Amino acid sequence: MPFTANRQFKKSPRMFVAARDMHYTTADGRQVMDGTAGLWCVNAGHARPKIVEAIARQAAELDYAPAFQMGHPKAFELANRIVDIAPEGLDHVLFTNSGSESVETALKVALAYHRAKGEGSRFRLIGRERGYHGVNFGGISVGGIVPNRKMFGTLLTGVDHLPHTHDLARNAFSRGEPQHGVELADELERIVALHDASTIAAVIVEPVAGSTGVLIPPPGYLQRLREITRKHGILLIFDEVITGYGRLGTPFAADYFGVTPDIMVTAKGLTNGVIPMGAVLVSSEIHDAFMTGPEHLIEFFHGYTYSGNPIASAAGVATLETYKDEGLLTRGAELARTWEDALHSLKGEPHVIDIRNIGLVGAIELEPIAGAPTKRAFSAFLKAYEAGYLIRTTGDIIALSPPLIVTESQIGELIDAVRTALRSVE
Repeated sequence: MPFTANRQFKKSPRMFVAARDMHYTTADGRQVMDGTAGLWCVNAGHARPKIVEAIARQAAELDYAPAFQMGHPKAFELANRIVDIAPEGLDHVLFTNSGSESVETALKVALAYHRAKGEGSRFRLIGRERGYHGVNFGGISVGGIVPNRKMFGTLLTGVDHLPHTHDLARNAFSRGEPQHGVELADELERIVALHDASTIAAVIVEPVAGSTGVLIPPPGYLQRLREITRKHGILLIFDEVITGYGRLGTPFAADYFGVTPDIMVTAKGLTNGVIPMGAVLVSSEIHDAFMTGPEHLIEFFHGYTYSGNPIASAAGVATLETYKDEGLLTRGAELARTWEDALHSLKGEPHVIDIRNIGLVGAIELEPIAGAPTKRAFSAFLKAYEAGYLIRTTGDIIALSPPLIVTESQIGELIDAVRTALRSVE
């Protein structure tokens, strides 16, 4: 089982057998509130009728069409709908099957783009410490989570890392964007000076680092990265697998922070987590760089058997329609203050050393048990599950990201459940 303590799980399995709206149903018939939108992906809640109906209808009409040298209307419809809500300038879409594949696609696009422009010396990729970009070799190379990297050899060469932005000493219990740390963006200038800009293809960051524990950038940080990358001809890639499709109360984090990257990586909320799918958005400048030479030749040697799969495309279209019909891409902004106040009410509870929030995502960082890192948060996870609430832990951090349909009363209920769990663990 992925990212699971397998031996512990098999001694006492936690099994979901059904889900609807804000709740799962367990094998023994209990209702469990979803405090994590599945895995950051079920933004519209579970078993939404329009999505369910679209999948069934598409499966009966066109279940599969080859993605190589052939097409089908639904993929183009979905691509256009994504572009309609994307930041201006991100005009073209490459479909994938996951966030990990989206990252690999984005990195390959960046490298190939520079080669297509006659700048093949730009081979370096710059990630960030504590970054999470999926689990394929490119993603773990530019990523910066140690357990994801240490078992797998030398990874990709030519990769360097920016420092992360988490500063517990200066920014603990910040509400929204933390005050300190914008200067950390200038570390990119040091890396450029070390390697020379002519060797660097792209910088990839999560606007808000999610899987590592909700690390929020200080004001001006992403703007500064944008300025430096543009100055040196380096592509800027935003990994919006978690932050995309309404999580921050805007369609994308790029909208929230007012910074448009050259390439944007998405997945998860694109299909509401129902069917695996990802989408990489690129600018027309990048797309057009490949559109040269004889028209019968393949311009970019990359893609997947299931790129733009018809059923996944139908799910994506229905998901975006559901978001639009219910105002979910901006609902996080409406709930942000209620969410913030509820989260920060946990200050002073046992073992809590920091609380972070932005949009409809939050983190409660706990002091680790000496000699037993991760155990305290995992114990809280188990206590919450037993009480009927699904939360997520990463290290000794509890991460929360409920579906965007959550109500104010459900927010209070979820946070009270976390409070009870914290008071019951050692």
